[in-house]
Amino acid sequence: MKFAKIFLLILLVITLMSSGQISLKAQDFPLVNKDQITIGVKNNSRPLAFLDESGELQGLEIDIAKKLAEELFSTETAVKFVPVTNQERLDALLNQEVDLVIARLTANAARSQLVNFSIYYYLDGTGIITKDPSVQSIQDLTNQKIAVLSGSDSINVIKSRLPQAKLVAVDSYQQAYELLEAAEAEAFVADQSILTGWVQEHPEYRLIASRLSGEPLAIAIPKGLQYVSLHNQINLAIAKWRESGWLRERASYWGLP
Repeated sequence: MKFAKIFLLILLVITLMSSGQISLKAQDFPLVNKDQITIGVKNNSRPLAFLDESGELQGLEIDIAKKLAEELFSTETAVKFVPVTNQERLDALLNQEVDLVIARLTANAARSQLVNFSIYYYLDGTGIITKDPSVQSIQDLTNQKIAVLSGSDSINVIKSRLPQAKLVAVDSYQQAYELLEAAEAEAFVADQSILTGWVQEHPEYRLIASRLSGEPLAIAIPKGLQYVSLHNQINLAIAKWRESGWLRERASYWGLP
């Protein structure tokens, strides 16, 4: 009988959470600092997260972090940003240097062995940019030189779509830019979110194709039973933002496809 009452109580809490009638707050979670949430973010990935001219962090992921702080602490200022590189993102979370990571992190099976992921907040994927006016569609690149980052997932994507294209490996976005400017490649393949920022900074370039693959960007959360409530709250928040149109509006504001 006692077990049945507990079970019914749990069901009631889940139902109320799902309906938005109650929500868990920061004191329920094992945070680094109970007065704010500490989040690892990028600072060089326009328009997801970047430093503006005044040195302030801006972008879709920064908006999401602030919105989440508002959910947990009733104010968007209750968030501490910790800049992380691609190599540091997961380590910062695993070493408890941050509570969460919102840093252009794709949820995949390999990473899910180390951390948990929220439902995705943005569907990224492979895109292509060019400034060659003769290139109007992906088919115009069939036999052309295309720059691509060494070791990136974009290599297999573009090989499957354009098997006759000549791929030119580069080690950085800067090297890709130099190749394109020297007309040693007609296009560059990379994550569409990053290429969107490229076009914003260099308007002579343009995206020429819709997303060629799907890569769900999600919030990374530590594993462990003590983080289940936090995980649930984050998923509920993202679902609510989707339903209200807030996520779509912010992505549009930052120029993301």
